Amino acid sequence: MEEQRLEQQMKFVLELDKIKSIVRQTYLANGERKEDDAEHSWHLALMCFTLAEYANEPIDVFRTMKMVLLHDVIEIDAGDTYAYDQAGNDTKRERELAAAERIFPLLPKDQAIEYRNLWDEFEDRKTPEAKFARVLDNAQPILLNDASGGKSWREHSVKKSQIMKRNEKTSEGSKKIWDYLERVIEENIKKGNIIDDM
Repeated sequence: MEEQRLEQQMKFVLELDKIKSIVRQTYLANGERKEDDAEHSWHLALMCFTLAEYANEPIDVFRTMKMVLLHDVIEIDAGDTYAYDQAGNDTKRERELAAAERIFPLLPKDQAIEYRNLWDEFEDRKTPEAKFARVLDNAQPILLNDASGGKSWREHSVKKSQIMKRNEKTSEGSKKIWDYLERVIEENIKKGNIIDDM
């Protein structure tokens, strides 16, 4: 029984290696190349324990770290959907649910339930942990876009209205971080990296 459990866990661990091949639209800070999902998730986990003091409500840091490390594993099947790709976002939920149904059950039942619940919690954005995890998920691309001179924003002709719509709930997880991000957005509008359509 114990050997079977370990076998399942190892299968899951190897399956997750595939997230290293899922390329996102956000460039690294130096602009050399686009980041992958593994790099993104690692960065969010680091941000979580570094910035936890700015959460609007107290959070369980370890739980939130697990959430951000797991939040994109479904992209192994569903692929990365660019934040401002309307057509891709129309089918995103359906693709991601199908992926969750396949990937999490690779684990022993107790872990499959726990990890799926963490993923669902992130998606539902109701708990303090999920709200803060979503802050990090939205903040990181803004920070990297700023550092890379707005490279991805310029490539996709991103508008201020798109960024504001995507971030309409970001302040629910951290008002302080959102206030900081708003200043970054305004600076990038002035630099011409973001189209001011508001």
